[in-house]
Amino acid sequence: MTEEEIIKRLIHSNDTSAFSLLYDKYADKIYYKCISFVKDKQLAQDLTHDIFVKIFITIKKFKFQSSFSTWVYRITYNFCIDFLRKQQKQHFIRLEDDNDTIEEEESDDELFAISVDKLELILEQISPEEKAILLMKYQDDLSIKDIVDALDISESAVKMRLKRAKEKVIHISKQM
Repeated sequence: MTEEEIIKRLIHSNDTSAFSLLYDKYADKIYYKCISFVKDKQLAQDLTHDIFVKIFITIKKFKFQSSFSTWVYRITYNFCIDFLRKQQKQHFIRLEDDNDTIEEEESDDELFAISVDKLELILEQISPEEKAILLMKYQDDLSIKDIVDALDISESAVKMRLKRAKEKVIHISKQM
């Protein structure tokens, strides 16, 4: 049975065996994407479970206009970003309570010159959106077009967000 047939079967009959096939195919991909965001195995497992619940509930909205993997990636990305935003907001609220233009190639060279340990520290200091777009481009090796599809924004917006995120990482790196 093809993936498209599995999805159509699931949409029309809520067949849990069909969903199980999709789960088997995508569970690891979703889990590893979640862990790249949250850096915690248990939390990544919880997020993976929540994402699959969301996929099951919203599968009828899938219109076959993009690949299913792109649709799943978009849901995963948005779910993780939303989770991190909520975490950041909660952290910010807790802190309040406690206290009553670089060229593309050049920036890539500077980015790649940063050590892995230093880069991990820097990525924790930038926004979840900036971190995600950099990981999509450089860790997941997605093309600009794939990122456009995943984020549902224009190509120029993707390029500008990448440029700004790289500039921020380089700026922070120089301050360290």
